[in-house]
Amino acid sequence: MAQPSIHPDMQAKMRIGRAEFITLAAALMALNALAIDIMLPALQQIGAALDVVAENDRQFVISAYLIGFGGGQLIYGPLTDRFGRRGPLLFGLALYILAASAAIFAPSFAVLLGLRMIQGLGAAATRVIAVSAIRDVFGGRQMAEVLSMVMMVFMAIPVIAPSLGQLVMMFGAWPEIFMLMAGLAFAIAVWAYLRLPETLDEADRRPLVFSTVLQGFRYVVTSRVALFYTLATTAIFGALFGFINSAQQIYVDIYGMGDLFPILFAVGAGLMALSSFTNSRFVGRFGMRRLSHTALVTFIAINALWFVISLAGPVPFPLFFLLFSGSMFMFGWIGPNFNSIAMEPLGHVAGTAAAVQGFTTTLGGALLGAMIGQAFDGTLTPLAGGYFIVSTVGLIFVLIAERGKLFQVVNPAV
Repeated sequence: MAQPSIHPDMQAKMRIGRAEFITLAAALMALNALAIDIMLPALQQIGAALDVVAENDRQFVISAYLIGFGGGQLIYGPLTDRFGRRGPLLFGLALYILAASAAIFAPSFAVLLGLRMIQGLGAAATRVIAVSAIRDVFGGRQMAEVLSMVMMVFMAIPVIAPSLGQLVMMFGAWPEIFMLMAGLAFAIAVWAYLRLPETLDEADRRPLVFSTVLQGFRYVVTSRVALFYTLATTAIFGALFGFINSAQQIYVDIYGMGDLFPILFAVGAGLMALSSFTNSRFVGRFGMRRLSHTALVTFIAINALWFVISLAGPVPFPLFFLLFSGSMFMFGWIGPNFNSIAMEPLGHVAGTAAAVQGFTTTLGGALLGAMIGQAFDGTLTPLAGGYFIVSTVGLIFVLIAERGKLFQVVNPAV
């Protein structure tokens, strides 16, 4: 398969090669995954240190970050379409670093949640700029291939993040995790400052006035394909965030695998990374729709089986892990392709499009995930039922976007 190539009119502006550009975009996205998953082993210690009584309330450390991350994207989208990609990105990274540094000294759980929300607000820039810069430089199936490679790194971070968090706590405590996040973000900020080119052409910059911003949002919400694939992605992300919220309780409280929790979590994340990698190899041959629609139908079938089994009583760990692993593998074929299909018609407002898409998928997914997580009752049924419901809703949105027809070929291979 040919490697994704850079648009000819962008080639002269690129101060770095294709490989470094993709690696830097992946590093920016990885900061988000790290900020979520590295916290999982620390939730119990944070709860004890900051007097959190209800166990489910510890999940708000994840939800607060996701709310800031989702909402912040609405701000960065119009800013990046007006001022370019570099300036807003560096501002967001600075905010991320400051919030993570301040969280080290958080005196209460409420203050910690506020700082996590600010950290997410800063991280929102990385998501918007990474996606819109990729859309600036690549198009069509090439964009899907690059996004798959970036998402592969994004999904690979959870393989090591919980273990990294647990390793930090072996030699320190939960504040040191925030120190590590701030240090890594600083290193990536320096890298971006020195090497990342400005990918937005001057001719494509849009005035930062309310009517222009509103017009950009209107482009997004009035495109049937963009809107409903974004909503479908939101539903699917709700399942993922629901698991992240309750992962520690499932592995530790239900199955008593506290010491193995980081390893088991890593296996699930590794399957998503592997799936995303295979997607990057196959999407050029088979197309985004055929791959993602096949994965979605399979995703629903697995989730339905898992839900029915959970209703019958306690699920043996090997069976749970088999069903969950199959579900997570399908996720890696759904997420990157749905994102690419939603972005494809919106290149003329890539920053605003990435912002609206990111806001909807992250905030909506976080709220759905919080509902699933808060429903945890000591069994797998709430999670399995949540997976089945949101995946079925996702299929409904895809059918609306495609006028009832699945597996269509829209961009033939070249």
